[in-house]
Amino acid sequence: MLAAPFAPPRSVVVPKGYWTRLLPLLAVLAGVTRVPSFVRPLWNPDEGYLAVQARMLARGGQLYETVVDRKPPLVPWLYEGVFAVSGSGSLTPVRVLAVLAQLVTAVLLASLARRRWGDRAGRTAGALYLLVSVGLNPEDAQAATFEVFMLPCTAAAMWCADRRRWGAAGTAVACAFLTKQTGGAVLLPVVYLLNRYGGARAGLLRLAAGAALPVLGAALVTDPAGFAFWTVTGSGAYASFTGSELHVMARALTNSAILATACAGLFPPVVRALRIARTGAVDLWLWLAASAVAVTLGFHFFGHYFLQLTPSIALLATAALQILPRERTSAAVLTSCCACALFLTWGLLAPRPELAHAQRLALALDRRTAPGDRVLVWGIHPETYWFADRTPATRYLTAGLLTNFSGGRDGPQVGEKYAVEGTWPVFREELAGSPPALVVDDSRGKPYGPDRVPGLRRLLAARYEQVGEVDGAVLYARVPPE
Repeated sequence: MLAAPFAPPRSVVVPKGYWTRLLPLLAVLAGVTRVPSFVRPLWNPDEGYLAVQARMLARGGQLYETVVDRKPPLVPWLYEGVFAVSGSGSLTPVRVLAVLAQLVTAVLLASLARRRWGDRAGRTAGALYLLVSVGLNPEDAQAATFEVFMLPCTAAAMWCADRRRWGAAGTAVACAFLTKQTGGAVLLPVVYLLNRYGGARAGLLRLAAGAALPVLGAALVTDPAGFAFWTVTGSGAYASFTGSELHVMARALTNSAILATACAGLFPPVVRALRIARTGAVDLWLWLAASAVAVTLGFHFFGHYFLQLTPSIALLATAALQILPRERTSAAVLTSCCACALFLTWGLLAPRPELAHAQRLALALDRRTAPGDRVLVWGIHPETYWFADRTPATRYLTAGLLTNFSGGRDGPQVGEKYAVEGTWPVFREELAGSPPALVVDDSRGKPYGPDRVPGLRRLLAARYEQVGEVDGAVLYARVPPE
């Protein structure tokens, strides 16, 4: 029967040099699995959004006031700090940090598994996590965005809870939440461990303080009301899929199938182990269940959301392999290696037409505007601002915040009335106070085009004239006043 995760560490002779041998191997594996992330200047709009935010913050912008998004502050601050050191022209330094984040996650999982099931389990858990962590569409798995930096925090929360360090566990939960809201789901298995270990009132107070104080501090450092609105209360329309049910469910099934392919070597041992023995890994099942709920929240099922499932899956597979014949571990690792190679090949070879479009559009902006000009790109690709190195004319970097299209809608709930509350008055004020030199309608037939957005249509009709087109995106220059 599999050893319970609550048992004390085994009283065995600890081999010397365990970590000095394992760490270099995990570091190499982390680097290899992230090689595709370095072959493109940018992988998805989230990276572009963060890069533009970081530039705006460096130029005096205030988070949740003049720089806004529906996300907590840690990753925008991370990008800002990296750009302050290395410049804002490349995401390579951020990609290096993403490799380190993956390595830290793998090491923490290896340490958890080793403490519970021994040395071999530690090696297995670390390797399996890194192999399956790239098992999604490369634009989701290879991007240096929220989930990649959230996972070390969730793993650290479980690592600390496993050692009954409740204050530190709470702080790790807070850091996960401040990286992405759904990271707070790890609190459920942490509380379970607290109860299982008999943490009593003192442990609960330390956990609560550790979790609350960093969040309160982040709110006070930014703008408390803005922090609460943009991270919690202001996303009601975003968190609904009414009218887009088939569109959203197709995405959910597609990304589930992709991740299942990456985990093809992990699911069979888990199923086999459940048939013959109780795993005793209740906290890991709770971690997986809480993560699955987190993936479901908002009903969008974007591929990168599924990364939150991978640490618990890797640990559950490791737990199952402990009660199966040794050759099962070799088969699981080999299958995972083959799947990983498939996804790495996909990342290295797959074309990215939207990236090429954003680069061509940025070149047109560079030619038609001066470096100091403000421009408005009406679309869902904020990376255009970053490639062109032009200042956005508004704090709303995508049309999604003004129409709700950023939730992956396919039409029914897209328009001004579905925008984030209070955005249109601010948007109109920004454009009236400092009109953009160039407006780019990058909707290209999507349901947030000017024909369905009266506010934008009136702006273009009153002040702008069409001056060009790039791949279906229409460029409008401001008409000089008479």
